This record gives sequence, structure tokens and C-alpha cells, in this order.
Amino acid sequence: MSAARKHTALPKAQTLIEALPWLTRHNGRTVVIKFGGNAMVDDDLKAAFAQDVVFLRHAGLKPVVVHGGGPQISAQLDRHGLVSEFKAGLRVTTPEAMDVVRMVLAGHVQRELVGLLNEHGPLAVGMTGEDAHTITATQHRPLIDGEYVDIGRVGEITAIDTGAVQALLDDGRIPVVSSIARSAEDNHVFNVNADTAAAALAAALGAETLMVLTDVEGLYEDWPHSDDVISRLTATELEKLLPGLSSGMVPKMRGCLHAVRNGVRTARVIDGRVQHSILLEIFTDEGVGTMVVPDAPDEAQGES
Repeated sequence: MSAARKHTALPKAQTLIEALPWLTRHNGRTVVIKFGGNAMVDDDLKAAFAQDVVFLRHAGLKPVVVHGGGPQISAQLDRHGLVSEFKAGLRVTTPEAMDVVRMVLAGHVQRELVGLLNEHGPLAVGMTGEDAHTITATQHRPLIDGEYVDIGRVGEITAIDTGAVQALLDDGRIPVVSSIARSAEDNHVFNVNADTAAAALAAALGAETLMVLTDVEGLYEDWPHSDDVISRLTATELEKLLPGLSSGMVPKMRGCLHAVRNGVRTARVIDGRVQHSILLEIFTDEGVGTMVVPDAPDEAQGES
């Protein structure tokens, strides 16, 4: 081997060796990834996301992808002449809008993502929360100005059945789950917040990690006065910060809190605008976002 080739190959080897302790730690563990933000609409980021997820699978982890599709849903509703209305940060979902939501999530966003993953082998299988009763929900009525308001077919998760997802994982597949739930009361379906769905699924699966892709670097220390990112905080520390967070960050951080309080070892909010941010977060010392961990006593139990 020439000196030049040795010189270029060595950093690659060092990068792989740096990943070794993380590969060992995460081998055989389940990781739930919420796919969203810019990573959903930028072609290069979408391709990099698919590569990362397939890499995790070949590195011995068991990835599960959960996705929503806010921008795509809004665009399709507009095409159908249906108005996008939001209350308490949630999309008002009429029966007509629910048909569009279902079509976009299961028929477009999920299909595209499954296709990107399957460019690397027969790995990904698409499903929705309706399949095999994976996600069951009841109608969510948010409290607005002291009154519970009907915002249509927006669901609050009441139960998770992991049977179908676990069977796919055991078969070496990558489940791709659209955040639609079956109703606990009737034959209808509900639109469920994808951050909430990912957190509930991570807890039910006993996942090692929940990862939520966002369009920011992480949770900021003192936004908008500072752009310093909090790299690590405990469940209790996060709970104290929740009331002051921006509306878009609340479901993500509530999801992280729910996950680590229900058996998930770490929950991370990471910058989906950075190519290969998932690999950087899982396999390097630096990481690229905010990590939430259980409070100390729970953490100690987890180590035992």
C-alpha cells in the first residue's frame, strides 16, 4: 500500500474504532426515531436519514421509525380546498380532513420513506397505528380558555400493542409507522401527534433510546437571549422547563419526558438539518443535540 493510501485510510479506521464502544453498548437494543422537520422535505437529508437507519440496522441495533407529515398534509388539504386550522397547537381534523391525513401519511410519506430504506435491501415494512391495534386512541379535547374544545378526529393515545412491531424487529425488518390510531370507541381513526406516538411506542417497546429529529440544534438554555444548547438534563430538570418552552417544542419534550419516565434509557432531540445527525448522536462522544435521562434513582436501577 502506498504512503498516500495509508494516509487517507487511517482516519477512516480511527472513526470506526471510535464507534466501537457505542456499537458494543447498543448492540441488540431497540431505538425509536421520530422522523420530521426539514429531514422530511429535503431530498439530500431524506437520503442521509435512510442511510443512517439502515446503518443502525446493520450495526446490530433495531430501529423503528415513526413519522407524521405536517407540511405534506397542509399542502394536500390546500389542494382539496380544505382550510388548515390549528387550536392549542393541534390541527383541527374534520372527517374530510382525516381522509386526507390518512392518505398523505400512509399513501405518500410512508411509501416514500419505505422506498428510500429499501434501496439498501428488503428491510423496511410500512404500517400505521391502525394495523394490529398498534396504537389505540380516544378523542383528545384540549383545554382552551377554561373549556374543553372539540377539534375533531385528533387522538389521545390510550393503548399500545407492540406485537406487530416486535414481530417485524425479530424478523430483522425496519418498521415504519404512520402516526394514525384506531378509535377505542368506534370504527373511525384518529390523527395522533407523531412526537407523542413515537414516545409511547418507545416506552412500550422498552427501547434503549428515543430520538426526535427537529429543525433546531436542541433545547436552548435561554432562548431567545442565548443560542447555547443544553446537552444533557434529567427528567425533573426538563419538567421544570416545560411551561416556558415554545409551543412546537412542547410535544417533543413531553414525549422525551414520558419516555425516560417509562423505562427508556435516554431520549434525545437532535438537529435533523445536519446530515447523518443520527450516527453522530449515537456513535460519537460529541453528539449533536439535547439528551434527556431519567432521574438519578431510576438511572441507578437501570444500571443494576
